[in-house]
Amino acid sequence: MSRRLVAVEGMVYCKSCKYSGVDTLLEASPLQGATVKLACNNTKRGVTMETKTDKNGYFFMLAPKKLTTYAFHTCRAWPTNPGPTTATMTCTVPSKLNNGITGAMLKPSKTINIGEHDYVLFSVGPFAFEPACTR
Repeated sequence: MSRRLVAVEGMVYCKSCKYSGVDTLLEASPLQGATVKLACNNTKRGVTMETKTDKNGYFFMLAPKKLTTYAFHTCRAWPTNPGPTTATMTCTVPSKLNNGITGAMLKPSKTINIGEHDYVLFSVGPFAFEPACTR
């Protein structure tokens, strides 16, 4: 793969109490406003950035131009904050689904062009938060 810039996308969900602790997204809902962090240790200072999910639970981020596909293997992404809780959305517990706690490795999916630059779009997750359920 030739050296290109890095973009990352994925989804974050709120799991239902019924499937809390189970590695599934059955009955899960997209989580709006969740924070996702990207951290790469490819330079002396490294690269760290965050973004939030939209109303569909989707996030997209363009990494700084100093990060290229040459070092994408040093990167991990994970959800850090579920966003605002409401009466119907009480997902506050990070899920282990797809390495959501330890950080997921980036998986290349396709090349995209933004402006005058070619990016490799990497996908991670999907990630999830769980409600604090009593069983």
